[in-house]
Amino acid sequence: MELGRAGLAWAAALLLAALGAQAVAGDFDPYRVLGVGRSSSQADIKKAYKRLAREWHPDKNKDPGAEDKFIQISKAYEILSNEEKRANFDRYGDAGESQVYSQHQHRQFHHFHEGFYFDESFFHFPFNSERRDTSDEKYLLHFSHYINEIVPDSFKKPYLIKITSDWCFSCIHIEPVWKEVAQELEALGVGIGVVHAGYERRLAHHLGAHSTPSLLGLINGKITFFHNAVVRENLRQFVENLLPGNLVEKITDKNYIHFLSNWKKENKPHVLLFDHMPVVPLLYKLTAFAYRDYLSFGYVYVGLRGAEELSSQYNINVYTPTMMIFKEHIDRPADVVQARDMKKQLIDDFLSQNKFLVVARLTSQRLFQELCPVKKSHRQRKHCVVLLTGEGEKFAEAYEAFLTFAVANTRDTLKFVHIYNDRQPEFADALLLDEKYRGKSAVVILERRNNAGKISYKALEEAWQGSKEDNFILLDLLDQLRTDPGLLSLETVLADLNDELAPMFLIRWLYSTMDYISDCWDSLFHSNWREMMPLLSLLFSALFIFFGTVIVQAFSDSSDARDSPPSEKEETAAKAEKNDTSFGKESNSRIPKKGFVEVTELTDINYNSNLVRLRPGHINVVLILSNSTKTVLLQKFALEVYTFTGSSSLHFSFLSLDKHREWLEYLLEFAQDAAPIPNQYDKHFLERDYTGYVLALNGHKKYFCLFKPHRSGDEGGTSEDYDSSLHTEARGKSSCSPGSRSIKNKLHKLSFWMERLLEGSLQRFYIPSWPALD
Repeated sequence: MELGRAGLAWAAALLLAALGAQAVAGDFDPYRVLGVGRSSSQADIKKAYKRLAREWHPDKNKDPGAEDKFIQISKAYEILSNEEKRANFDRYGDAGESQVYSQHQHRQFHHFHEGFYFDESFFHFPFNSERRDTSDEKYLLHFSHYINEIVPDSFKKPYLIKITSDWCFSCIHIEPVWKEVAQELEALGVGIGVVHAGYERRLAHHLGAHSTPSLLGLINGKITFFHNAVVRENLRQFVENLLPGNLVEKITDKNYIHFLSNWKKENKPHVLLFDHMPVVPLLYKLTAFAYRDYLSFGYVYVGLRGAEELSSQYNINVYTPTMMIFKEHIDRPADVVQARDMKKQLIDDFLSQNKFLVVARLTSQRLFQELCPVKKSHRQRKHCVVLLTGEGEKFAEAYEAFLTFAVANTRDTLKFVHIYNDRQPEFADALLLDEKYRGKSAVVILERRNNAGKISYKALEEAWQGSKEDNFILLDLLDQLRTDPGLLSLETVLADLNDELAPMFLIRWLYSTMDYISDCWDSLFHSNWREMMPLLSLLFSALFIFFGTVIVQAFSDSSDARDSPPSEKEETAAKAEKNDTSFGKESNSRIPKKGFVEVTELTDINYNSNLVRLRPGHINVVLILSNSTKTVLLQKFALEVYTFTGSSSLHFSFLSLDKHREWLEYLLEFAQDAAPIPNQYDKHFLERDYTGYVLALNGHKKYFCLFKPHRSGDEGGTSEDYDSSLHTEARGKSSCSPGSRSIKNKLHKLSFWMERLLEGSLQRFYIPSWPALD
């Protein structure tokens, strides 16, 4: 009984201690630690932090609690200096990333144990991440780390990423396999990552993981999910399938000469790995992916019957993996490494020292920057000796002599390169200003000064022919350069080099299209229903709207046709014919549908609504016509203004000259300069023809613009009135007669006048008030 009471007392004491520690942790207030208010600016927070940091730094303050106080100050500044953590603290009282998203999103990875306490040692289940194996801690990923480092690094090596969470039975089940495979693949060069969905929900959602555990691969910034059983063989095969299939070429006695001879076309050293494994090891594939921009890789299976000649020629030990690198000379390797247990570190050291040819060709700006880096300090000077030459047998001898010189004089501070003048003309023209180098090879020693293209250089006085004298002169210049950097006296600025090996745009587009189709195919057949729901929802919604609209429209048209009786149609047609003032009663012809424009007659009934009380910004375009010219002019008027009917601020009307001549002449008195009124004693006063005139009337601002009929034969395009035109010219003539054509020509170029009207560039004639229309 006493032992039971003692146990209960100990349990109560431990519970109180835990609650006290939690209360202490919850009482941490960064604002109170720094002595600032919640509305303080970043400048005030930084100022308070510097003051307190100087005061409580353990090196200056010998108080026993100075170190703890300094840690609190640093933690408080870390929270308040980060706007996201500060906002989380203000909102939740906790600056951790677990509160970044709302509680609704948190429930997706929320587990019931978080509100309770369990003694997990009793159940022997390591649900709490603090009691688990800590081997995953070094692989934990954060969102910023993933975006800024992991994604760019995936272009050099693939990544295998696990999405996990607390209280995940399946995560515990796969943990032994995961641990074994992660250690094995990491040693081969595969990147390993772990995302805890409970604390990194933003990253988990970004990766598309909707459940735990999830395994995915990342290569070249592309994510691929793992969908098979979690066993060692499947995971290795999954990582191997992430890699491109053409990284390593199988080499035999028949194709090794062709493979090694491609160094000149590809501008890369070529690597051969001899091993007794029938398939290419994963380590070698990963290495080929990491160095694919610098080296070409081939694999020789020494146990194959067709590889005896190749093995004997290079004296290969069939029981020891051997790696050879070939550069300009394919008859002998430039470097060799042998090891019974070929490790990644050994391969990386070997290849990093042989990434370039002895005399590499400058085919891109990136290669130029790597071979000839910018001078960083006086002790880190690096010079480039550039052979500017051409292609073909004519320049072969000069190149071979330069290569021989480079092999004998290569050192860490000196790089030898060559360039083709016809492929990089801007580079060659900037360095070779003298015409004596035209059509010949030349050697230039240069040093890059900055990344903007500025260099200092010196060219050999004579063209490079590869003679002993040329070798002696170049060697002497290089010796002088060691002691006198000022020898490079000339300066210039180089433009960026053309990328000679870049694929054509059509090929790049084709590759991108194939990758996109492959991604869609993979997503369609390997994504779970939850991942496919947004796409399927969008697709079915679009189909529903489309077919629904078609069906509704079809039923609507059929019901309208069925419900409309013939008498109603005739009545509607009669009303339309009655109200359609764009046609004369004496004419049975109709305006073509394409040029149909609603034109109303301006009468004393609608005069106020269509002009005097017209809304601000609206204009009524009025055509002047007579009874004899009504049909012809309305047809031409409709065709000319049809393209302007989309504007809601334009209205179209016509005015009968036979009824309202006095109203028109009153308006024209305010436009004497443009349309002078004839003297009343003129014998043609009553015969003045205003048909074809067009007025643009702004009823609100009380002004109008005037269009005068076009004079036939006028090439200048100006609008002139017909002084000699009389009403008698048009009377009694059909629409197809020459007189009818002359009437139509009156509205020639009306559309240009309408464009100027909308631009506001026409002359405006203001009047004090609108006259009455009798």
